[in-house]
Amino acid sequence: MNWRTSSQRSWLLAFTISLITALAIISPFCWKGTASGHDFSFHAASWMDAAAQWRDGILLPRWTEGANHGFGEPRFIFYPPLSWTLGAALSFLVPWIYVPAVFIVLTQTLAGLAAFALGRRLFALPGALLCAAVYSANPYALLIVYMRSDFAEQLAMVFFPLMLLATLRLMGSLGNPAGSTLRNVAFLSIVYAAAWLCNAPAAVLASYSLAALFVSSAITSRSWRPLLQGGASVALGLGLAGFYLAPAIHEQKWVNITQALASGLQPSQNFLYAVIADAEHNAFNRIASSTAVLVIALTAIFAAMTYPRDSKEHVHRVSKPVWTMLAILLAISAFLMLRVSNILWIALPKLRFVQFPWRWMSILAVPFACLFAAAMSRSKMRWYWSALGTAALAVLLAGTATWMVRHTWWDTEDIPELLEAIQNDEGFEGVDEYDPAGDDHSDLPEKYPRMKLLHVAPSSSVVSGARVHVERWSAEQKEMRVASREPARLALRLLNYPGWRVEVNDNVIAPERMEGSGQIIVPLASGQSHIVVHFVRTNDRTVGAVVTVLSILILVILLVTRPRDTRRIAVSGDLPWDAERPAPARCR
Repeated sequence: MNWRTSSQRSWLLAFTISLITALAIISPFCWKGTASGHDFSFHAASWMDAAAQWRDGILLPRWTEGANHGFGEPRFIFYPPLSWTLGAALSFLVPWIYVPAVFIVLTQTLAGLAAFALGRRLFALPGALLCAAVYSANPYALLIVYMRSDFAEQLAMVFFPLMLLATLRLMGSLGNPAGSTLRNVAFLSIVYAAAWLCNAPAAVLASYSLAALFVSSAITSRSWRPLLQGGASVALGLGLAGFYLAPAIHEQKWVNITQALASGLQPSQNFLYAVIADAEHNAFNRIASSTAVLVIALTAIFAAMTYPRDSKEHVHRVSKPVWTMLAILLAISAFLMLRVSNILWIALPKLRFVQFPWRWMSILAVPFACLFAAAMSRSKMRWYWSALGTAALAVLLAGTATWMVRHTWWDTEDIPELLEAIQNDEGFEGVDEYDPAGDDHSDLPEKYPRMKLLHVAPSSSVVSGARVHVERWSAEQKEMRVASREPARLALRLLNYPGWRVEVNDNVIAPERMEGSGQIIVPLASGQSHIVVHFVRTNDRTVGAVVTVLSILILVILLVTRPRDTRRIAVSGDLPWDAERPAPARCR
């Protein structure tokens, strides 16, 4: 059997195991309905709104039309696009009621394959398969699936094993072929950019994790090279995500972004077993904290079991540099979940926007799976002890899942009710931090017509006898004609935002705002008026798009540049994070 056939079969086996694990995770959905976690409505509404805009020809939505019960918000500017794009795309393949389950199966299967890609570079095939299964069903993934419904963070976890694999290759910890540095920089930048395009808090965790690994490698090697190569990868990754990051950073001043750190969402209130004056918050924090303690304790045990006592000792192919990187991720993740780390959450840039310290479990899940696979793959461990250990962890994970299934909220009506509200033009609730500056979205009426023609101040009564004809009403363009015998004000069901351009009879005007809210008011003279309100491309979006295009060009150059030592590349493989091909002499 040649190496390519063997590789294809191993990947097929990894896919099968990951898929079976993912199906087991969502099996309770078959008889309980959908697990309706904290963020379920937010993500489901985003999927539906994006899908509706696609049907209107808007390929990259920016304004979330249905938010705030139709008044809208710039959610799609600030929330990374991959998760809501995937959710919207799945709705074209399966009915909406099945989209959450399919999303979970897809992401957890991909997570298993990503862990297998890492594991096959560290272990023999059984260990790599074990790594895939354990990562796919790690306790934090179960917490997200059953109790949090943070689909974006769940998707981001797909890329964390690949990020560690790319980092190990870039740092030279996997015996890289000569001349492969440029490609390793390229592939680390791709997975780093993917993390940003999935979930911003997860990307912040990834950023600090990478920084720690780069610094550690620089200290160990007594060289600046890891910092320079790692910095280049991070910079290129940020550039690749520039089309999202540039407007998301620049336009924060246009929304109430600080509401992301409102009471109950601050790191100081969410350390392990933290207690505040909110019983519901405390109940969930105890669950998250207990899950974190379980993962930390088990990972520490696995790390102790697999510690290589000198630099030449290997546990299968887990060398001391690899073990050290896994241990660093364990130490950082565990420490930053504790209250003693509060000063770092205050001092380190943007770390506080992660909100929940126990989110570090998403990073910790990688060493959890890898170190367990290493412990069960030790050459000195007899097969029956490995089988017993694997069975014990399987029982523990199944027990954890069972407990969460019994203590979460299940609902079969969330999706139908949300879909009906959107179809009836009633919309859904907005989010505090994406509310345009100057508005309190909690004061907006839940039912409001798309437009009202009001008398000029001080009266706010509706103008009678006027004619209003709507020619177009989509997420990014509103066009209408008004005929009125007297001056009037047109109140639109739309919140003012710098991205909106208002034209009256082909003249650009500055709209007024409703007192007490940011609702757009368009002043009109008597007679015929043609009003066009269009969501335009702001300069920051243009800059972001240019940065992304330039970064893609640099990425292509890095990928097509031929390494100097082509002979060694041909022997060891052309896939940057795949297992190296066997030497020709070993092929059968």
